[in-house]
Amino acid sequence: MWSGRRGLLRPLGCGVEELRCRRREREAALRKARREQQLVSKRLLRDEATEEAEEGCVVVILGEAEIQEFLRLAQRGIEEKERERALVSLRRGLQHPETQQIFIRLEGSIRTLVGLLTSNQALLQLEAARCLHELSHSEQSAVAEACLPATSYLLTYLSGHSSDFIELCLYTLGNLIVESEAVRRQLLPQGIVPALAACIQLRPGLYSPPAHTATVTTRPKAEPWGSCGVCLVPSLHHLQVNNALLITQGALTTLGLLLLDLAVAVQRTKNAGLELLVCPVVRCLSNLLTEAAAETVGGPVHLRDERVVAALFILLQFFLQEQPSLLPEGLWLLNNLTANSPSFCTSLISLDLIEPLLHLLSVSNVVSVLVLTVLCNVAEKGPAYCQHLWPGLLLPTLLDTLALSDTEVVGQSLELLQLLFLYQPGAAQAFLQQSGLQALQRHEEVAQLQDRVHALQQTALHG
Repeated sequence: MWSGRRGLLRPLGCGVEELRCRRREREAALRKARREQQLVSKRLLRDEATEEAEEGCVVVILGEAEIQEFLRLAQRGIEEKERERALVSLRRGLQHPETQQIFIRLEGSIRTLVGLLTSNQALLQLEAARCLHELSHSEQSAVAEACLPATSYLLTYLSGHSSDFIELCLYTLGNLIVESEAVRRQLLPQGIVPALAACIQLRPGLYSPPAHTATVTTRPKAEPWGSCGVCLVPSLHHLQVNNALLITQGALTTLGLLLLDLAVAVQRTKNAGLELLVCPVVRCLSNLLTEAAAETVGGPVHLRDERVVAALFILLQFFLQEQPSLLPEGLWLLNNLTANSPSFCTSLISLDLIEPLLHLLSVSNVVSVLVLTVLCNVAEKGPAYCQHLWPGLLLPTLLDTLALSDTEVVGQSLELLQLLFLYQPGAAQAFLQQSGLQALQRHEEVAQLQDRVHALQQTALHG
């Protein structure tokens, strides 16, 4: 499922441009399928101390009269404590889907809640925000859209001073973004991307990856993200309904810098939850790089920096040690970085990262397909790139992959060999001398591979 280049190898008469066009079409279909299953959608944030204090309280469905009374008391109660208790009772009721539906149908209910959210009394603001958060967790898009009048204020509060309140606003916005396209389309022109970028709180660092070690270093006091990063970046992911706008508002640059800081973080800590932020950052960046909208504004140009490749390899190593199941995510980003960018392919070579990439072939078939796809991206850039790939470990490695039975892995190996035979003099002869034809023979009867095996045999023998 991961191959962005399956079936791409054909007799050379097709032309390199036609092969690239086919690859782009397949990758577009694959990206669409992947986005349908990415990321946990919603998160419910509740204060543990508050929950413990309210333990034993039964969540009941509130009727119209009860909701109206709680709103009246919250607005006009004599004492602040009375107003706060009314909002607490309303919040508990809003945990029930039926109460949510009744609430949004009541005229003026959201307006009243927004008024309390923007009041000058901190406790009332907080409880009003918690009520909105309960509404944001609804699975009904109508409930999310009813909260539209509150979004501009929630955005404003992202620049506040209370980290707990900022976190609550972020989670609420993230939930609303997931549920409603109307919300997403309203938030983009309101400036949610710069607001989210500001919340990341990136600080200037010094990144200096030596060519042979591919490390990323930064000042000791740099903080890679705020406390809300785990909900912030998934929000960016779900905002990808207009990638051109996201890029013009700086999302690509912001995510690239965040990737660098995450590479620093994984070298310093054994935080078991770090992948919760790393994974969505990688996914967001990958989507931005490959969508048609990103291509129209020259997306990859904004990340023409070999530090990104170095940082990604540090994260790949982190995935390999801590979360091997996430390796495909990092390799998919590497595929997207190198697909149309000679500069990133050059970075792989100049940082001596081809050999570490080859070592990942032993992890799994899925990982192998992606590694081979990245190597194809490098090889198709022409003779100068193939010269750096060949021979080294590449030939024996490819002969090993041809001994496998997985058609995806073998298919990508065949494509890489065809590109090498085309651009690297002597590659075909070396392949023949290492019993390459015998390795191909075992796949001659495999329906999905027959045409490509035959084409490669002809190229090896006759040029």
